[in-house]
Amino acid sequence: MYKKQQYVFKDGRPVLATIRTYTEADFPGLIEVQRESFPPPFPPELLWNEQQLKNHIALYPEGAICVEIDGEIAGSMTGMLTKFDPARPLHTWEEVTDSGSIGTHDPDGKSLYVVDIGIKPKFRKLKLGKLLMEAMYERVVADRLDRLIGGGRMPGYHRHAEKLTAEQYIEQVLAGELKDPVISFLLSSGRMPVTIVPGYLDDEESHNYALLMEWQNPFH
Repeated sequence: MYKKQQYVFKDGRPVLATIRTYTEADFPGLIEVQRESFPPPFPPELLWNEQQLKNHIALYPEGAICVEIDGEIAGSMTGMLTKFDPARPLHTWEEVTDSGSIGTHDPDGKSLYVVDIGIKPKFRKLKLGKLLMEAMYERVVADRLDRLIGGGRMPGYHRHAEKLTAEQYIEQVLAGELKDPVISFLLSSGRMPVTIVPGYLDDEESHNYALLMEWQNPFH
């Protein structure tokens, strides 16, 4: 079981946050996180269900974490292990994650693959996503893995898709000329771009693109 506490700040006041492994008792709260974090047009069939969550805690509990504020689950993050080949980076979310059920989890994998991260909108100013990401970085270091890796949605892209290719959009985000809600957050959390992946996920806002991003273990 993983558990740590630290303070975050809301309107200048410290608020205690608990980052911990999630369990079956947390399933209703985790499903609510999904519902609030990914509203339409995000496909509802991609939101977690109880069977998927059971798989997460059974197959790789080390990658099943949540953050709690005042007894309420404010966000969650799920990971799994995989054997990532940097020479063949293109893939889809469904094939790597077994459509989120992580039946493809490989205990011998040296890359921690981010299956999902979500924060309830009312908690997003508390920077809880960074706390979850840091907890996964700690897992990478503790278990002597090579990297954390995963596809970042590009939900801001649909506003610019008529004028910019996916590559041009990301170039402008990296140059600071545009801001993307997900990619900019991941950059601020230490993730580095690897490559753009077409057809990564059924995601209308991202036009099905994702930016594959990693954090390499600095001690390995």
